[in-house]
Amino acid sequence: MAARPLVARQPNERLQALIQEAACSNAGLARRVNMVGHERGLDLRYDKTSVARWLRGQQPRGRAPGIIAEALGRKLGRTVTIDEIGMANGKHLASGVGLQFAPTVVGAIEQVCELWRSDVGRRDFLTGSSVASSALVEPSRDWLITGADTAIERSAGARVGGGDVDAVEAMTTALTGLDHRFGSGHVRPVVVHYLNSVVSGLLAGSYKEAIGRRLFAAVARLTELAGYMAVDTGQPALAQRYYIQALRLAQAAGDRGYGGYVLAASMSHLAAQLGNPREIAQLARAAQEGTRGQVPERALAMFYAAEARGHALMGDSHACQEVANKAQTALDRAGGPEDDPDWIAHFDQAYLADELAHCYRDLGRPEAAAQHARDALDGHPETRARRRAIGLAVLAAAQVQQREVEEACRTGSEAADLLGSLRSSRGKEYLDDLRVRLEPYGKEAAVREFGERLDGRVMWEVA
Repeated sequence: MAARPLVARQPNERLQALIQEAACSNAGLARRVNMVGHERGLDLRYDKTSVARWLRGQQPRGRAPGIIAEALGRKLGRTVTIDEIGMANGKHLASGVGLQFAPTVVGAIEQVCELWRSDVGRRDFLTGSSVASSALVEPSRDWLITGADTAIERSAGARVGGGDVDAVEAMTTALTGLDHRFGSGHVRPVVVHYLNSVVSGLLAGSYKEAIGRRLFAAVARLTELAGYMAVDTGQPALAQRYYIQALRLAQAAGDRGYGGYVLAASMSHLAAQLGNPREIAQLARAAQEGTRGQVPERALAMFYAAEARGHALMGDSHACQEVANKAQTALDRAGGPEDDPDWIAHFDQAYLADELAHCYRDLGRPEAAAQHARDALDGHPETRARRRAIGLAVLAAAQVQQREVEEACRTGSEAADLLGSLRSSRGKEYLDDLRVRLEPYGKEAAVREFGERLDGRVMWEVA
């Protein structure tokens, strides 16, 4: 079959990595590809020279990429996609991009960079699919059983130094602050373009081992932030792809603790939003198991709190309370936030109270839910505008459960006022939930007025 060059004719490092993993020679791969082709009624006559051309960046036409993936998959004893072999061009890109926990660092770089390119290009498959719970849980299993990446040093491309990593870290801090103040709708496009235009170049550059680990750690945090922003702009199917890649980048950084955070704070909360309680608990327990003895008490408290959310949604009050007590005990043992990694330093008594308020609301214990919601609001500063708005919505829900309808409408109005200055789909979902909870009291004047107030607002939604 004739071949055509890939865009920019770059060496296919992903294919090279898989050939090495399979311990297969170029000639051996060619023979295997020809055999698979023969099974499918094709007369293929590839040889070692053909494979060498693929490694230089040429891509065979027609069904050949799929056959190459099948041949390698048989040798490796697992499924291999055309994304993994670097032959999913822009026109025929497989919809699985971003959903795999890549087995190699080279594969991880290619996968996350393709995700950023696809996101900037607004490819339909990123947002047009639903979130499968297995797509969240399976990468956590890969993370649990995958050994550390032994070497990530690169010698090709522009030199990357400590200042470059400092810039990524500073950008993440600045963008996080803007997101807290204004909501993700204002900020996410900036994050994605920065990842695609600047950060992808850094990952493809040359760096020593220590700088490379720092770089992967910084990029993991920014990728996780982009995933959260996808949640906050009503794009859960896109968020799961970012979270999976953040988990893989944390692995490349050698940071098991942050990998656990991605599982418990990101993937677990996404599962909660989607109503998959069993997966919430599974992901939180994976975080606990995979970081045993490697994280501070503050992180452990957050992992337990995430698990409690899952038990609450499953209606298991006993298990929820048991794990919630562990969370409180761990946080009580924690030192000051300055002693902990920056990715968990924000998790304080207010955040724990916020998590427990959700738990008790879901368990139908409104008095406890309301008290913890108030504790959270007392502890969240004004700069956490979205968090405060969500806390108010949870408090209002608890007030509805206590049949304090007028008070719930007043609290809900405060939440709506805060959300009026934010572009947050997540906040809007909480208000929608509150409206549903108020429907049985629709004849009351306070409820009608609250509904009219919301109807009169221009609530932001994802375009």
